[in-house]
Amino acid sequence: MAVATLAANKMRSSLTMLGIVIGNASVIGMVGIGQGAQKLAQQQFESLGPNVLFIVPGSEESRRTRFDLPKTLVLKDAFAIAKQVPTVTAVAPQINSKQLITHRDRNANELIVGTTPEFLTVRSFSVTSGRFFTEIALKRNQRVAILGPEIADKLFPQQDPVGQQIRIKDISFEVIGIMEAKGTFLGTNQDTNVYIPLTTMANQIVGSDSPYGTEVNFIAVTARNQDSIRAAKFQIENLLRLRHKIVGEDDFTVRTQKDILDVIGTVTNALTVLLAAISGISLLVGGIGVMNIMLVSVTERTQEIGLRKAVGAKEGDILQQFLIEATILSVLGGVIGTAIGVTLIVGVGLISPLAAIVSPVAIMVAVTVSGAIGLFFGVIPARTAAKLDPIVALRAA
Repeated sequence: MAVATLAANKMRSSLTMLGIVIGNASVIGMVGIGQGAQKLAQQQFESLGPNVLFIVPGSEESRRTRFDLPKTLVLKDAFAIAKQVPTVTAVAPQINSKQLITHRDRNANELIVGTTPEFLTVRSFSVTSGRFFTEIALKRNQRVAILGPEIADKLFPQQDPVGQQIRIKDISFEVIGIMEAKGTFLGTNQDTNVYIPLTTMANQIVGSDSPYGTEVNFIAVTARNQDSIRAAKFQIENLLRLRHKIVGEDDFTVRTQKDILDVIGTVTNALTVLLAAISGISLLVGGIGVMNIMLVSVTERTQEIGLRKAVGAKEGDILQQFLIEATILSVLGGVIGTAIGVTLIVGVGLISPLAAIVSPVAIMVAVTVSGAIGLFFGVIPARTAAKLDPIVALRAA
């Protein structure tokens, strides 16, 4: 009977469900996208290998409170770690700077990465064409460069870049290799990077203004194995405290892959909950819409209610009838919203690197909440209908 009544007013029933549909689709979509972002970040860090640690300038406190990053790490720190920390197998310091790169009439403003030959080992990269630079190139400040695949295609669309010349900050460099495609890492497209020897970067591109040596943006290291990560972190911290003569707060931070994943997980979880809560407001608005339309329905069906009560229907029967109608509207809206939300997640997964994750828990919660909203907001119209006096209802008709 409730289904027949709702089907008789298809347009009104559809518009009543609209708020519930949007609310469910938003909640399921936002939760799925948030979990997909978290999984993507986890996959990107796992691709580095499980034994990677990062040493970054500044303490945790200074990095939270300062807009400009402190400059407290130098190249000699990286050499000391490689030489004196027994649990570390490879060290790759890094200097980053955006510069204009040109080849004839083509140019691009991309990230230049100054590093050492150990970069390939530490960051799990490989060269698909040509070669990476050697220790000799590092010691001699050679002007050689390895291009990411995207910047290579942009500057050399119709020819092999290896052996060609590019200019960085109006300085000529020979292209000696092309890196493998790595995609985006923490919002940065690694396939547009250009890699050059760190010494060349420091002496000829960015310069060095530190009295203690060549400044680096960070140092990546590889521990001997997963069981050595904690020991490596402890030894690196002690070594740098001695080198920097620290007696109070550290001027550096050592982060393991797990530390970074925990931070990213906390942030993405918080954002997911926030987005889901904001989307959940649509469910509340949809519930109010259900209540309003059901109140209108009670007014329109006053004669029907009076006639039913006159022939013996009890208050509970009338209450049940209107509650069922409200619940059907909410549950049906929840099911349609779930289908749209799942479609949204799959669509985002197809057009972006985010993994398409459909959360069964989010679906169960959303549909359950939809049904509960129908019951909750349907009570007032249903009680209003159940309390109608049959004589007054028939007279009003």
